[in-house]
Amino acid sequence: MYKSILLPIDLEHDSSWEKSLPVAIELVQTFKGTLHLVAVVPRIGMAAVSLYLPEDFESKALAHAAEQLHAFAVKQIPEGIRGDSHVAHGVIREEITKAAEKLDCDLIVMAPHRPEMADFLISPATSYVVSHTKRSVLVVR
Repeated sequence: MYKSILLPIDLEHDSSWEKSLPVAIELVQTFKGTLHLVAVVPRIGMAAVSLYLPEDFESKALAHAAEQLHAFAVKQIPEGIRGDSHVAHGVIREEITKAAEKLDCDLIVMAPHRPEMADFLISPATSYVVSHTKRSVLVVR
């Protein structure tokens, strides 16, 4: 049923994957699909902020995220699972939906929020993804 599954990973917060990763792995194994991990490096945004950072800051941040995501995949994804890891750059919620489209994923599996957002039922990023994608979304609580 689900041949291509996208799992957004926040490399700084284990809560972004602790519960959703096992579900995504089980679905990939059950349907003999492919697992795509995506980590998003946010844009710096304000020119005033970027003035205080080295010119190559964003490119180094992207390379570092790619290294971290690869290490995560090696450690957390069992042998025999087909998949790939992807690093995007931009607004997190938008990049998740773009990745799902680009990779032609039929399911996005994600956590509802980070623990510091415990007051919310669902984060703005998760809410955006659920509302703005044509793909099915499984929010794992």
